[in-house]
Amino acid sequence: MWETTIHSFVDLQTVVFEDVWNDKLMRYRDNRVYRGMGNVKWTLEPAVNRACRHDLSLEKHMLRSFRKYGYADLQQTTSFWQTAAMAQQFGLPTRLLDWTYSPLVAAHFATEDVSLYNKDGVIWCVDVDRVNEHLPARLREMLDMRSTSIFTMEMLDRIGDSYDALSGLSRDPYAFFFEPASTVNRIANQYALFSLTTDPAVLIHELPGLSDCFSRIIIPREAKLEIRDKLDYINISERMIYPGLDGICKWITRRYANLGPSYNRPPEKKENAK
Repeated sequence: MWETTIHSFVDLQTVVFEDVWNDKLMRYRDNRVYRGMGNVKWTLEPAVNRACRHDLSLEKHMLRSFRKYGYADLQQTTSFWQTAAMAQQFGLPTRLLDWTYSPLVAAHFATEDVSLYNKDGVIWCVDVDRVNEHLPARLREMLDMRSTSIFTMEMLDRIGDSYDALSGLSRDPYAFFFEPASTVNRIANQYALFSLTTDPAVLIHELPGLSDCFSRIIIPREAKLEIRDKLDYINISERMIYPGLDGICKWITRRYANLGPSYNRPPEKKENAK
């Protein structure tokens, strides 16, 4: 797995925009997606694995309860995949993992939690096209027919309305990415998509043949606050990521915290040109 360490916001921009020029299109395009985390030691472990490590089959019962008790807000949501995505976005432990098309949104998630400023952070990067090479033939054909790399919930609805329907396409576990409908602002604002493995006991980066699809950008603890402050200046903050009063309050709390003396160092002064 390729890995690099950055030391500034400029380094971050340099790394994420390397090798994204497409000669055919004459545009900057990339087939990677990103996931930011505040602690470099964390793996790509879904929330359901942490919450229900003792019995992963409880996931289906939690989703059923989510549908039942959230009916007032979910009654217009008929797709299983959209329901699972909304459950994930609002904090229910699922096998889904959050990713974003934006490396800077990923940097937000790697630097938002000030309680982790004594830890190095990380941005995981994955080449979606290379992951798709390991899909069952039926799923690869669906993507090829639509000239896309990411499934939509409508595409998955054609396969089935449960995780079990996907497991039936291959004896071996596999992973894929899908993009839900933007029914809530936070999905759209986070430029979000999700990954899942058909066997929740197997983490996506541990699947056979997929380890080379991943790379990591390490954010040392001493660089976190500089990157965090500069993300705020370009409006990548809790105000955008979590639309509503809760996001505003998170942003205000962090913005007025006395973090500078502990975590920032003054920039080097440039000598005036003579």
